[in-house]
Amino acid sequence: MFKDDELKRIAKARAQYDEVVKKTIARRPERKETFTTISGTPVDRAYTPEHIKDMDYLRDLNFPGEYPFTRGVQPTLYRGRLWTMRQYAGFGTAEESNRRYRYLLEQGQTGLSVAFDLPTQIGYDSDFPLAQGEVGKVGVAIDSLEDMECLFEGIPLDKVSTSMTINAPAAILLAMYIAVGEKQGVSAEQLSGTIQNDILKEYIARGTYIFPPTPSMRLIVDTFAFCSEYVPKWNTISISGYHIREAGSTAIQEVAFTLADGIAYVDAAVKAGLDPNVFGERLSFFFNSHNDFLEEVAKFRAARRLWAKIMKDRFGVTNPRAQMLRFHTQTAGCTLTAQQPENNIVRVALQAMAAVLGGTQSLHTNSFDEALALPTERSVRIALRTQQVIGYESGVANTVDPLAGSYYIEWLTNEIERQAQEYIKKIDDLGGMVVAIEKGYVQQQIQDAAYSYQRAVEEGEQIVVGVNKFQAAEEGERPEILRVDPKVAEEQIKKLKALRTRRDNLRVKETLELLREAARDSSINLVPRILDAVKAYATEGEICGVLREEFGEYRESVVL
Repeated sequence: MFKDDELKRIAKARAQYDEVVKKTIARRPERKETFTTISGTPVDRAYTPEHIKDMDYLRDLNFPGEYPFTRGVQPTLYRGRLWTMRQYAGFGTAEESNRRYRYLLEQGQTGLSVAFDLPTQIGYDSDFPLAQGEVGKVGVAIDSLEDMECLFEGIPLDKVSTSMTINAPAAILLAMYIAVGEKQGVSAEQLSGTIQNDILKEYIARGTYIFPPTPSMRLIVDTFAFCSEYVPKWNTISISGYHIREAGSTAIQEVAFTLADGIAYVDAAVKAGLDPNVFGERLSFFFNSHNDFLEEVAKFRAARRLWAKIMKDRFGVTNPRAQMLRFHTQTAGCTLTAQQPENNIVRVALQAMAAVLGGTQSLHTNSFDEALALPTERSVRIALRTQQVIGYESGVANTVDPLAGSYYIEWLTNEIERQAQEYIKKIDDLGGMVVAIEKGYVQQQIQDAAYSYQRAVEEGEQIVVGVNKFQAAEEGERPEILRVDPKVAEEQIKKLKALRTRRDNLRVKETLELLREAARDSSINLVPRILDAVKAYATEGEICGVLREEFGEYRESVVL
């Protein structure tokens, strides 16, 4: 990008600058001896063309919407349409969550994002003994198609895009959504949205797994195949780095381990006979936006470029749309503090801005009170307004990839890509992501990074405003917090018992037996059988129960 003569002149000028710096530091020392990103990458005092002298614009950056998509997957990005403002929500019963969704849509939200309670996430009905005390607490309780019908009552599924954070039982919840659409007169071909459906990161970082890796991967590939044919607008997986980062990883690890998961899914689908040029278009990703503003912008750009290279060079993908890394972003829940919670509004605004400058396709902004409880309507409104202020008032949406060409941003983009590639090579050498997880390599790397960060906070090297510096006696009343009524579980169990009484239980039994047969025959796609059971009003717990009996349950290896 720069001529040799120009680089020589810059090097000479830098030597003069370094002398000025020495004199300045002698009078006024810098705040630290060394500066790094939050992830630990050393940061120079000033960046110049010398740091990116080997870059080629068309090869490494190119124009927005052009391979390798460093500058974004769309030629005009937000000049055409702003990102989807998709606030993650769900609590208590389907009726309560439905009211919250309607409220958010009235306030200008442009997509829905469903949070499910813990029993739903791990395939148990609300009346299962292990569900006691958890029904409706961290999301909405969905036991059957009846609950899903209630959840989306009055919300036209051909007019909204819906994301569902569900993994091990993702195929079941997708089947319920398809069935609700049919009841509304909306065909599966018209539905748009995303299921997270990313089981590998559950083994790594989140823990809401049910089945062992092999049958779990089968369910994912079956979903790819089914949706390619019947639900073409649906994103069949959201390969998630968000939870990897929440567990304590660095930004580089987030990119590396997320893309390594993606490699494993693509590889499994290719081995099953699917064409990555086709299903690759429906892959999506989910990233965290953390506190180091410029590192986060560079992270998104590096991830996009690296994935394009992986799809083209590793899997031979020639379809540009299947080379693209499209992603949803959520601001970093792990950075929210219970101390001085109003500070979280500022954190979230900066994190959201980083996601926008990094070219996200959709965005969730956390509410300032989430370190205390589920968000109230007031705090959710502030979080949504944060996105709207960025989109409509800040001016950053007027041009594509506005930080491109910054010496630091381009150097850091290159550095994150380089370090992420090293992790991916290590994982390949171990035998792939599934083997790396089974050996505990990925978990250990995340644990080490989390420990290093926490130690830096405790020793005061990493400042957290209001926690280890700038503390203040809390003044005034604590913010109002949302409390889930304990009666939610009683109401949900009562509804579940009533459903089991009035449904056609013979039909339920027949569909579950057909599902059992399919589970025993790997040549049969499981999704149509799951859809039949859902339409018969078999519960999620009953469907998962059959699959548990046939597939077994995963038991985590202890990593110390």
